[in-house]
Amino acid sequence: MLKFNECTLLKLDKTFALSQVEENQILQDWIGSHADISDFEQQSLNLYQGILKRHVHDWNEVELRQHFIGPILTLVNFSNPKFTMFAERSFSGVVDDIELSGKPDGMIASGFREPEKPYFCFQEYNAYQHEIYGCYVVGDIWHFMVLHGKTYSISGSYAATRDDIVDIFIVLKRLKQIIIDLIEK
Repeated sequence: MLKFNECTLLKLDKTFALSQVEENQILQDWIGSHADISDFEQQSLNLYQGILKRHVHDWNEVELRQHFIGPILTLVNFSNPKFTMFAERSFSGVVDDIELSGKPDGMIASGFREPEKPYFCFQEYNAYQHEIYGCYVVGDIWHFMVLHGKTYSISGSYAATRDDIVDIFIVLKRLKQIIIDLIEK
């Protein structure tokens, strides 16, 4: 059994014969698309960005999630009867006859009370018929990822302490629409 928290890119590459590709149309479509931002959302982003700038070098991982990442994800509002944001929920699956399990930091998955089918994950790999979207955050730097089949791509960095915060929010808002479209297929 492979635990999510033991997974590194190298381990996943070797275990599942994955390869990183530089160009990925799915990733480009996701991070390059547009979403409208309301005045309230812009004001909220400015508030969260100010808090992040003051504390990014002092917060631990949990504080970063509680004070910045969580509020940004809540502002997008990934909660509805068909999918929602789950945090540190036990989750497992079998990929290429290898069982994976653990409690990912967070995931957006179908299901209302319990996660069923993941669409966006922190620190997780799952093989599904659709692509898996993800991100990792180190301090104020965000990277977005897409896993499709046996290939994955990682975006350039977005700094939440700069104007990139708007781009981060747009990428997350587009993710919400992508998930809605996947569920309606």
